[in-house]
Amino acid sequence: MLRLDGVVVPCAAPRHDKADSIGSEPGLESTSSTCESCLNLPVPPPPPSWTPTRRALLLGALAGAAIRPRVTPARAQAGRHAIAMHGAPAWPPDFAHATYVNPVAPKGGQLVLGVLGTFDSLNPFIVKGLPAVNIRGYVIESLLARGYDEAFTLYGLIAERVAINDSRSSVIFTINSAARFSDGRPVTPQDVVFSWQLLRDHGRPNFGIYYKKVRNAEIVGERDVHFDLTGSDDRELPLILGLMPVLARHTIDVASFENTSLAPPIGSGPYRVSTVRPGESVTFTRDPNYWGRDLPINRGLWNFDTVRVDYYRDGNTHFEAFKRGLYDVRAETDPGRWQTAYDFPALRQGRVVKESFPYGLPKGMQGLVMNTRRPIFADVRVREAMLHLFDFEWINRTYFYGLYERTASYFDRCELSAHGRPATARERELLAPFPDAVRADIMEGIWSPPVSDGSGYDRRGLRRALRLFATAGYAIRAGVLTHVATGRPFAFEILTTTRDQERIALAYARNLRRAGIDASVRSVDATQFERRRVVFDFDMMEYRWEQSLSPGNEQSFYWGSAAADQEGSRNYMGVKSEAVDAMIAALLRATTQEDFVAAVRALDRVLLSGFYVVPLFHLPVQWVARWRRIKHPQRTSLFGYLPETWWYETEKI
Repeated sequence: MLRLDGVVVPCAAPRHDKADSIGSEPGLESTSSTCESCLNLPVPPPPPSWTPTRRALLLGALAGAAIRPRVTPARAQAGRHAIAMHGAPAWPPDFAHATYVNPVAPKGGQLVLGVLGTFDSLNPFIVKGLPAVNIRGYVIESLLARGYDEAFTLYGLIAERVAINDSRSSVIFTINSAARFSDGRPVTPQDVVFSWQLLRDHGRPNFGIYYKKVRNAEIVGERDVHFDLTGSDDRELPLILGLMPVLARHTIDVASFENTSLAPPIGSGPYRVSTVRPGESVTFTRDPNYWGRDLPINRGLWNFDTVRVDYYRDGNTHFEAFKRGLYDVRAETDPGRWQTAYDFPALRQGRVVKESFPYGLPKGMQGLVMNTRRPIFADVRVREAMLHLFDFEWINRTYFYGLYERTASYFDRCELSAHGRPATARERELLAPFPDAVRADIMEGIWSPPVSDGSGYDRRGLRRALRLFATAGYAIRAGVLTHVATGRPFAFEILTTTRDQERIALAYARNLRRAGIDASVRSVDATQFERRRVVFDFDMMEYRWEQSLSPGNEQSFYWGSAAADQEGSRNYMGVKSEAVDAMIAALLRATTQEDFVAAVRALDRVLLSGFYVVPLFHLPVQWVARWRRIKHPQRTSLFGYLPETWWYETEKI
């Protein structure tokens, strides 16, 4: 065997017999780029197994590779049907189906989804372009699949079994011998190793952050892939690898992988991309030969014969299309619209249903992000002052009927949040090496975002803000907030891409003017917004970080120091903090729930003390409207509603 850059290449191939869930986005909404053309692209035949470019790349690698002795995997537990981040999986090896599905849901019909935005790529694994939604999961599967009634537990999918050792420094995935790509080719251990190396070296930055922690990968036996995680000090890494998307190596040209493409990918998932209208729609057709349709984790899922995703570039058009029945399900995030705009004939006639779905996840952090790479936001006192000039109470009452709740934590409304809780002894122990990282009021759990009088002209908030600006060297001169030492006025740009973002930004800019601040609002199309966001070319913008009940490696991608200079990461504010890095490391190595919760709360306190964002708001429940022909199970998962569990029924007239 030859080991190439950590990958073992067998001299003879074995017998042929999920997912940036971390980083993935929900399937009902997206922001994308623009394309005016429109054509149908049928699914092409797969390209040759080895292109000349790939053959040359492999030969070059072989020529320069060092021959190393084969490493025997560390002693692992016997292969299991599932793996949990903490504790044991909820469902036993003989479970019949997930708890949140209808296992006898009828198959057939069509689901049409409406997405605000556009797309210019079918490759969601690279930095370039804006990918169409639902490629992950629908077309490209992972080794393991999430159980959505648990914080972080994965069950067998492409890998029918997973084995780890006690220290989690070794993980072995056993590939299901029935697993097939949609072109009929078997999914092999070689595909798994190829996917790991390809995404590590050529994929989005989050893949590199995670997969570079793997010391090496090797194929052992006919269907087993062993990942050596020695030295990673990361107990979540086996699960991160379990969510790794498995790509068909015989269809991919490594040399062109990082380029955007509208060629339908070949995957092992329940659907194939059947029709593409660039920038307008993507149609997924259920694969009648899908290999995994009878797996317990898949029973009751993937019920529609076709799923079409239509893209809309204007919010009003998007909503009007739903009212006319042009798409079937709408996730609503605007309280004003939810309260007043759903009075149309189809709803009054009972053909459209409004529903609220509870969910148990943290509410995440949605906020106006201040880019600390810009000198104007480098001072924490300036950033804190910006909070006092945002009048949430007035905006919530005026625009949103008081239906939003103010966000006060990066892990709001769950046990991981530090808000309203004094730090425990374990948290204080973790934070002791960083005595200046957390403010006293945040350490004691008594800090909350400022509360205004709701008038839109809150004088107390203005006075508090001006005092903080004064300590940072600013003063009002001729009605303009000016830096005393340099004479520069305090002025910056708020970047927006949707009308909702623009409305919030304009309201905020009006308040900022009362403090002598010139905040210009610039609205750009989705393509330009994404390009500027990826390279951190903004002063302030709105963003939302989704969170789970088991935060892990993605936290490095969100706030880690290394990610601050890595284009394409989600460290948009540019956090560089030893304390943040240490708390992320602590949560990754935690072996008990108590230690894990302490590390996450400590991370929350450090981030809150940095005042990197102006916290905005969140909905306490999920709002969804659907045409009655679309049905769903009675029970909602911990993660909320799941469109993949829904099904079609002919309307009774």
